Amino acid sequence: MIHLAIIPDGNRRWAKERGLDPWKGHEKALEGFRIILDWIKKRDDIGVLTLWCFSTENWSRNEKEVSALMRLFEQYLREEKGRLVKNDIRFVHSGRKDRFPKSLASVIAELEDATKDCKKYTLHIALDYGGRDELVRAVKKIQGSDITEETLRAHLDHPELPDIDLAIRTGGEMRFSNFSLWQTAYAEWMFLDKYFPDITTEDLDDCVTRFLKRQRRYGA
Repeated sequence: MIHLAIIPDGNRRWAKERGLDPWKGHEKALEGFRIILDWIKKRDDIGVLTLWCFSTENWSRNEKEVSALMRLFEQYLREEKGRLVKNDIRFVHSGRKDRFPKSLASVIAELEDATKDCKKYTLHIALDYGGRDELVRAVKKIQGSDITEETLRAHLDHPELPDIDLAIRTGGEMRFSNFSLWQTAYAEWMFLDKYFPDITTEDLDDCVTRFLKRQRRYGA
C-alpha cells in the first residue's frame, strides 16, 4: 500500500491572482481535500494520505490570515467527523498542539479518538508541523538509552505509519521546506506547476501511475 503525501502549495497565489483574500485560497484547498478523500475511496493501493496543512514556520504569516486558517481547520475537521467515521477512515495528527486555539486542539483529539478503530485507510494531517521540530521533540523524549535509528523512529509523532512512498508538491516550488525529513528519506518526489486549488484527480492519477513505473533501489 502506498503512503502518499501532498504539500498543497499555491493557495495564496491562487487567491491573489483572482483578487481574493488569502484565506479564500485555503477555503478552496479544503474543498480539494474532500475531493481527494473521495478519490482515494475508489483506489485500493493507497493506505495513508498525509496532507501538510500548516508548518511551524507559518506562524510568521499575517495574524489575520493565521486566525482565519485556524477557524477553517476547525470547521473542516468538525464537518469531516461523520464522513470519516462512515467511510472507515482513521484520522491522526502530527505536529505541536500547544499553540493551537483550545477549541481546535479539542476537535483534533476528539476526531483521533472517534476514528481510532477505523481500518480503510489513514488520513494523516500535519498541522503546526516541521520536520526539524519533530526530530528535536523525538530526541527530547529519549532518556536512558543510546540514540539509534530504531529508538529515534519510535519517538516520532506516529512511528506506526510507514515511511512516505510518494510526495507531491504543487505550486511550482521545487524544495522540501522542512517536511517529514525522516519519513521522506527514500520517497519519490514529484513537483507540479499547478496551484493546489487547480489540481484534479486526473493529475493525481498520473502521478501515481508514474510512481508505480519507477524502480526504487534504496541505495542498491
